[in-house]
Amino acid sequence: MSAASNRIPVTILTGFLGAGKSTLLNRILKDSAMKDAAVIINEFGDVGIDHLLVESSGDAIIELSDGCLCCTVRGELVDTLANLMDAVQTGRVKPVKRVVIETTGLADPAPVMQAIMGNPVIATNFDLDGIVTVVDAVNGSQTLDNHEEAVKQAAVADRLVLSKRAMASPEGLLALEKRLYALNPRAALMDADSVEAGQASLLVNGLYDPASKIADVGRWLRDEDAHAHHHDHHHHGAGGHHHHHGHDHQDPHDVNRHDASIRSFSIVEDKPIDPMALDMFIDLLRSAHGEKLLRMKAIVAVSDRPDRPLVLHGVQSIFHPPSRLPAWPDPEDRRTRMVLITKDLPEAFVKDLFDAFLGKPRIDTPDRAALNDNPLAVPGMRF
Repeated sequence: MSAASNRIPVTILTGFLGAGKSTLLNRILKDSAMKDAAVIINEFGDVGIDHLLVESSGDAIIELSDGCLCCTVRGELVDTLANLMDAVQTGRVKPVKRVVIETTGLADPAPVMQAIMGNPVIATNFDLDGIVTVVDAVNGSQTLDNHEEAVKQAAVADRLVLSKRAMASPEGLLALEKRLYALNPRAALMDADSVEAGQASLLVNGLYDPASKIADVGRWLRDEDAHAHHHDHHHHGAGGHHHHHGHDHQDPHDVNRHDASIRSFSIVEDKPIDPMALDMFIDLLRSAHGEKLLRMKAIVAVSDRPDRPLVLHGVQSIFHPPSRLPAWPDPEDRRTRMVLITKDLPEAFVKDLFDAFLGKPRIDTPDRAALNDNPLAVPGMRF
């Protein structure tokens, strides 16, 4: 519980796509102090795999439904915290001493912060204890240039954790650190590699104070509060009906929440995949279109060892060495699942490329000619 109250401390773990949030969370969860924690994982995409890759110290992992935090998940986050508190108070689950919310990499952190600090019911039971933002040292500067969400994630943080420092050039790392300091001079800057396994103290930051951040942070929260009131009035003012809105909804308060060219999609395959075909698909995708591949996570059934799935993590053209899990997280579901987040890279092109390496027959569709004429296509590759 929070030292200043009986409220449960909440830590937001954020950072752009591929920065290393799940890796850091896995380390922290090894701390015995986390056995009484609840972890809420928000995923961007229609096939959830993050919850399969998080090593939980207990069974208190709550996965939110699909969607981005700027639209549908705001309400679900409030509901999830309220239901968690009700379950604790009625004895249906064991007491919870801390909550960690791992956001999707595309999340604007303001709605999450506002849901905790601005909702009267939630604020009665929970304190925003702090925000930990993971920043990719290799792609961080480019990400800050191209994505406002990444700027906000860095600016609101209590602690900035730099990942992949060993892969970054000294001059690039220095420039990134200077930029982060300008965005958030009071945040502690840490090396992800120095965070020891089981170091849950990283999450303890003290009650969040927007006044300690740059002036934009207060403005973002005020804007978010105004958006929340507009959203509630719009959806509940006429008979209480709530209408889900997707990413293309043109609510003026949602403009520029996400770049319209960014899309998430999934590939699901029932049969084990030949390792060579998988290697060729990944190699061609990252070498020819790496700058458009914002993020890729996958759990793959490979034909040489279908009982031990392969885990893939990629950010643009940089992929971590594949790792084998000792067994399937869910023995009843051994399908290959890939979640990709791309910018200006058509879903149809990626899926057809994957099918081509698997030797699947071509299925003619009305838009096939347009796909063949797409300038993104690889020379000599026809579908």
